Amino acid sequence: MVICGIQKLTLLDYPGKVACTIFTGGCNFRCPFCHNADLVTGKPEVTVTGEEIFRFLRKRQGLLDGVCISGGEPLLQPDLEDFIRGVRSLGYSVKLDTNGSMPDKLESLAEKGLLDYVAMDLKNAPEHYGRTIGAGTYDVGNIDRSIRFLMGGEIPYEFRTTVVREFHQKADFEEMGRWIEGADQYFLQQFMDSGHVIAPGLHAYDEKILFQALEIVKKYVKTAQIRGL
Repeated sequence: MVICGIQKLTLLDYPGKVACTIFTGGCNFRCPFCHNADLVTGKPEVTVTGEEIFRFLRKRQGLLDGVCISGGEPLLQPDLEDFIRGVRSLGYSVKLDTNGSMPDKLESLAEKGLLDYVAMDLKNAPEHYGRTIGAGTYDVGNIDRSIRFLMGGEIPYEFRTTVVREFHQKADFEEMGRWIEGADQYFLQQFMDSGHVIAPGLHAYDEKILFQALEIVKKYVKTAQIRGL
């Protein structure tokens, strides 16, 4: 596992759990608004070993409920399954953050009973996906497959979109809502420039526009909320 950092306590990343968040290095997307640019560009420096992570988790047994595995894109890690098995052996629930581009690996982990919660990014409407992930064009077939798998399965999940003025328009929210129509949970996340984004100079919408987008997607999903305000 390429592990670039750990947030030792979070009450936000894993709904309903007192958790920690582990950040893996490397990503197959280059979203211009990504606030973890150091994790996805170049060769990330390994700052935490697996041994250190498990030592920490053993000390926190009884204090933490869950472990959130984020990135980067965790499904790129070839030994992710073994890592999750080790985490679960200590009694922790596991939440996976993913961009949904690797449905084979997502399905494999889920079908083996290794995931307790999945948060999947929905970057944009299909026709704008390539530009939004820093690519010229992109076939969203794998994204759609991950969406269908999560919506048809039994693992608790959420979809989430980081809303950026330069990338998202009103029509995109209609299309994304239709794409995941019937989904359990959908979160619109306010973009914040952390100072470490891949492409500086991007902007958040004001709250009024964000709430208008929320009203659009509410028509299509069971629960929709805004994060980051």
